[in-house]
Amino acid sequence: MSVEVVFPVMSEKDPSGEGVVGTWFALDGERVAEGQLIAEVQVDKVSADVEAPASGVLRHRVAEEAVSNQGAVIAVIE
Repeated sequence: MSVEVVFPVMSEKDPSGEGVVGTWFALDGERVAEGQLIAEVQVDKVSADVEAPASGVLRHRVAEEAVSNQGAVIAVIE
């Protein structure tokens, strides 16, 4: 069963607005633990950490520095 990793909604003014996946702290294909810090994202010069919502193998869907919508799937954990 796969678990989606979503870009957090950081702007109440524009909850579907764009942001950037700044840095991945876990590699594609790497085993991660639930609660582990796996990425940093940014919206309007504000950054937030993204933690793994489950344990398993991380599969990136969005590259570093790629633009993504808040609430969009940026990775899955298998």
